[in-house]
Amino acid sequence: MRDDIKELIRKRRHCVLATATGNQPYCSLMAYAADQDCTRIYMATHRNTRKFSNLTENPMVSLLIDSRDSEAAQALTIEGECAQIQSDTEEEQIRELLLNAHPYLNDFVSQPDTAYICIHAKSLVFLNGLTGAYRETVA
Repeated sequence: MRDDIKELIRKRRHCVLATATGNQPYCSLMAYAADQDCTRIYMATHRNTRKFSNLTENPMVSLLIDSRDSEAAQALTIEGECAQIQSDTEEEQIRELLLNAHPYLNDFVSQPDTAYICIHAKSLVFLNGLTGAYRETVA
C-alpha cells in the first residue's frame, strides 16, 4: 500500500461504512482505528443496530475515508470483508486502540451489547485530486 494512502488512513478518524442486505444499501458514519499496515480497520458498534444486522447477514462492505476539511481533494474507497472479534484479549486490544484515538467513545464501548469489528481490506480506489485514480488489490 502506498505511503500517501496510509497517511490518509492514519490522519483521518472517521469514515462512512456502507453495508447491504438483500438489495438494500445502508451507510453509517463511524469512528475507526487502523492497524500498523492499514489493512485492518477496527470499529465498535452495538449489536441491536441495522448496521450490525447487515454485517451479520452480508460481511462484504465498503468504507469511504476522505479529506473533506482540507484543500487537497482525496478520497479512499476500501472494499473489504467484516469479521466480528471473538477473543476477549483481542477485544480489549481493539478497545484500547479505539479509545486512544477516540476517548469520547468510552461510554459507548462500555455498553454490554458492544461488538468490535474488523474490516479486512481487499481492494482500494484512491482519488488524489479531481482526476487521478489509483487502484490496488490488497494481499
